Amino acid sequence: MAAKQLDYFAGDHTAKGFYHFYSSNLQSIRQGIVCNGKIPSIKTDFMKEMANKWTKEGFDVEIIHSSSIKNGIDCVINRELSIAIYDGDLLKLEFQGTIIKKLDLDAELNQEAQMIEKESKKLVNERMNIAFQNAHVSFKKGLYVHDGLEEIYINNMDFHKLNKLAQRMTKDWLSEGKELTKKAVIKHRFFGAVTPKGMVDFIPQLTTDCHKRWLIKGRAGTGKSTLLKKVADEVSKKGYNVELYHCGFDPESIDMVVAREIGFCAFDSTPPHEYFPEREGDILIDIYEEAVEPYTDEKYGKAIEILTDRYKSFMKKGAEYLVQANKLNEEWEQRFNNSISMHKRDKLLEEVFVRSLRNKRS
Repeated sequence: MAAKQLDYFAGDHTAKGFYHFYSSNLQSIRQGIVCNGKIPSIKTDFMKEMANKWTKEGFDVEIIHSSSIKNGIDCVINRELSIAIYDGDLLKLEFQGTIIKKLDLDAELNQEAQMIEKESKKLVNERMNIAFQNAHVSFKKGLYVHDGLEEIYINNMDFHKLNKLAQRMTKDWLSEGKELTKKAVIKHRFFGAVTPKGMVDFIPQLTTDCHKRWLIKGRAGTGKSTLLKKVADEVSKKGYNVELYHCGFDPESIDMVVAREIGFCAFDSTPPHEYFPEREGDILIDIYEEAVEPYTDEKYGKAIEILTDRYKSFMKKGAEYLVQANKLNEEWEQRFNNSISMHKRDKLLEEVFVRSLRNKRS
């Protein structure tokens, strides 16, 4: 059987600042390898190569993507070997296992490049952090506007009908499995992220193993997150492991629940991550039709239009700041083109790979 790769975000720039769930996904991982260095692309390339080597050996891997750096990686996890290789700048305070190796990837640069790097990286980081902070401020303003949009629909919701829908979903999910005696493992991740490439998610890939998918439609404030939390709570009480995927805009909101042991998932399928039924087993649920007072859209149409436009404008501005931060990094990294010793890199990569395989025998 071919090795599988699971891609997701565990850190994101949100309306509540940079928010992360790294430790949730590193729980039970025994050993860690830290990638230290000032140049993100070098660390990303090293982790990608490790992931490739593991998958070629038949190991499933999880790749935690960066929301800050275009095409960047924060961490690669091999659960079978119980080992993770990660960016030390992001995760140095999160890993609770044993650090078996700390890599200095700056040492792969030639001497001249190392001098340039030391002198300039601090200034670039300061300018990038200002851009990130500006993005957070824009997203926070957008959330404030979004709260006003939610209030319209909350005031026109029939929560009794929402609870009935949650009960129906839970009954369907648990009808194909028995109660387990083990304690459920719950992992927290992000459903998607606003990145320098725009809004990115991995929903099709993350739900490949689910034979039944519930696609939840609705409006802001119609209880999509509440519904998903209720289902996740009941399923985890029966001992089934649950993956909770948080909203990349408001991390206290849930956008997707996955229970792989029973092959079920449910997710918010409204813009900017809109999907439609395309597979056997897909079920479409529209909370607006099922539990919202009829003609709410029409009754509050003008206010909804104004609030939606304002919300989108703040989101767009925030995304522009993330593009700006990434551009600063890319321009800085260009001066290091052809400065890395590939011989040193490949030798270190093989050494780390061989070291990781010891876990297979232990």
